[in-house]
Amino acid sequence: MNPQERIVIVGAGPVGLVTALWLAKLGTPSLVLETSATVPRDLRASTVHPPTLEMLEELGVLDEYKAMGVIADRWQLLHLSTRERVVFDLGMIKDHTRHPYRLQCEQHKLAPLLNARAQASPLVEIIYGATVTSASQDANGATAVADIGGEKREFSGGYLVGADGAHSAVRQSLEYKLDGFTYPAATTLITTTFRFEDHIPELLGANYCWTTDDAGSMFRLADEWRCTFYPRPSEPADMEMTPDILQSRMQGILPRDVPYEIREQRNYVIHQRIVDNYRKGRIVLAGDAAHLTPPTGGLGMNGGIHDAVNLAEKLHRVMRGESDDLLDLYVRQRRPVAVGEILAQSHANRIRMQLWDAEERKKVMVEMHAIADDPVRAKAMLLRSSMIDGLRKAAETA
Repeated sequence: MNPQERIVIVGAGPVGLVTALWLAKLGTPSLVLETSATVPRDLRASTVHPPTLEMLEELGVLDEYKAMGVIADRWQLLHLSTRERVVFDLGMIKDHTRHPYRLQCEQHKLAPLLNARAQASPLVEIIYGATVTSASQDANGATAVADIGGEKREFSGGYLVGADGAHSAVRQSLEYKLDGFTYPAATTLITTTFRFEDHIPELLGANYCWTTDDAGSMFRLADEWRCTFYPRPSEPADMEMTPDILQSRMQGILPRDVPYEIREQRNYVIHQRIVDNYRKGRIVLAGDAAHLTPPTGGLGMNGGIHDAVNLAEKLHRVMRGESDDLLDLYVRQRRPVAVGEILAQSHANRIRMQLWDAEERKKVMVEMHAIADDPVRAKAMLLRSSMIDGLRKAAETA
């Protein structure tokens, strides 16, 4: 095959693999380069929204993925100390999606499914252990330079997609900057096999939570709970999460006489950043390579997959002879959604949950109750928070 007839994709996370699989579904070949020796394992994402589920269904991986997760047909704001709650029912948007629910399932369970489907496709080639160090282009195509076992190799294609995450070598080659800001303190993620659902009957599959001392979220997965905690205002931003402090977070959810078994724990710095342009000639960015999103609301991975599908459809058409002005349309459709929907929502979600004053929290509860009790406003919130509105706005952009 002439290399110019394929697309080079850098990164074999969900964004890169969905790009490759969607291209294959349309009939366009691709080569995927991944720095990890095997399928990357990432703890970050665990919420999959309705339109993303529809995309995964079209790729043939949804049934197996669903079997490994938890269906959350409702989500809520819950004060664990008082048991006050506001519940939103995704059944209200059943006329707008085939999947009126969230799937709570880890990103690292999706990636192997996508990899297996890609490995089985004659139109997708994946090279693991290929660390891309730079990307370049000329009038005829784009090239990635990769280090494979200490050897520098070049891989060319008609176009190149940078889906290589927050530290994207492709983005750096374009000399594009991720403008925005970093939140001042790290968020703590803790997973445990303790069955909170047997002790706190108000819990749903997806919960945005307050306690007297903490704020964060609780997501029920197939065999564990994933709990996130924002830093307490009285604590220094760089405070070490010692075992005693981790236990204090968990005991704040439900006091117990024994310590919680902590399966995994990590701190991660949260960014809100985006590049000015997703495209430069024959090189295009998608997912975290183009925008970094706070995790509150579960919008980051979903938004990256939506980038991937939009971009793959346009690349396929370009490879079939249409003008590559279509790639500018991709930017016009996806970047405003990232700014006005994904980044704006995730920031608002984070600010709302990081209120510590009891009176301010009461005001939020009243406001959220007013929305939930009004079918028109509740439906509008669900269409937006489920990312359906953002996709529709993108589709209407010419």
